[in-house]
Amino acid sequence: MEKEKKENKHSEDTKKHGAFGKILLIFIFLIIILAISAVLWYNISLSGTGTSDEGVSLEIPLGSGSSTIAKLLKENDLIKSEAAFKLYVKLNNVSNFQAGNYTLTKDMKVPEIIENLQNGILFKNTSYNITFVEGKTFTYVAKTIAEKTNNTEQDVYDLLENEEYINSLIDKYWFITDDIKNQNIYYALEGYLFPDTYSFDEKDVSPKEIFETMLNQMEKVLEPYKENIQNSKYTVHEILSLASVIETEAIFDKDRKDVASVFYNRLNANMSLGSDVTTYYACKIEMGSRDLYTKDINTYNPYNTRGPNMEGKLPVRTNCNAI
Repeated sequence: MEKEKKENKHSEDTKKHGAFGKILLIFIFLIIILAISAVLWYNISLSGTGTSDEGVSLEIPLGSGSSTIAKLLKENDLIKSEAAFKLYVKLNNVSNFQAGNYTLTKDMKVPEIIENLQNGILFKNTSYNITFVEGKTFTYVAKTIAEKTNNTEQDVYDLLENEEYINSLIDKYWFITDDIKNQNIYYALEGYLFPDTYSFDEKDVSPKEIFETMLNQMEKVLEPYKENIQNSKYTVHEILSLASVIETEAIFDKDRKDVASVFYNRLNANMSLGSDVTTYYACKIEMGSRDLYTKDINTYNPYNTRGPNMEGKLPVRTNCNAI
């Protein structure tokens, strides 16, 4: 009888231990779920509130702590959670927030926002860079503008057909003259737009703004040579035209002086330049796409310096790299 009682007690203890084990496992499982949920919530809360890179103006008053800043950021929909922001600040020992007027964006994550506020980066760099490679034709310029901005190639070409606009450039820039209105010129500003990398505020930048930026740079580059150019027997347009041919003919920078010397000697001797690159351009054929045909060479075109009636003459324009 006593033995039976002991067995019953052992069975009851086993059941109790089993039930406790199950409860413990459930409790541990819940703890793990809560921990994972907390980590997920924290990470999600640190991400941006949207995808827009449009600037949101925000003033951080002098002496603001993390709680005040968290509230301001939440009110401006720049963070998802005040609690997550303050937790991040505490876990990473963030301090020394800088007062000032900031421009932040909704695609910025909490660490990026904090970096801006710590370092006093008042404005996010939202500039849009466009690179124009040297030694390319105007068609390349138009295509690049169309690819990098919200304009079409036709928008670019239409602007060059605007006589009022062209006249305004002639009035504004000393190095642009009536020469660019020559009816034989394919593209009026070809050779005048300095190739470089330029920064603009947005993709909606207009062709006018792009041209003006490039022309302003061209003016800076030409300014040191202004007196020499004005005292030369060649016009600005002629000098830029010859520079364009030299740029394309000379593979290496070190060769340009020698190529220029050959061309000046030919001009002084009333000879044609005899440059293949001008013939390619005259025929609107991509360099290297094929060899020149006899008819290409022998056809008169004011660009074609291998053709007839071009003795001692410069092409009206060759490529867009002028220096």
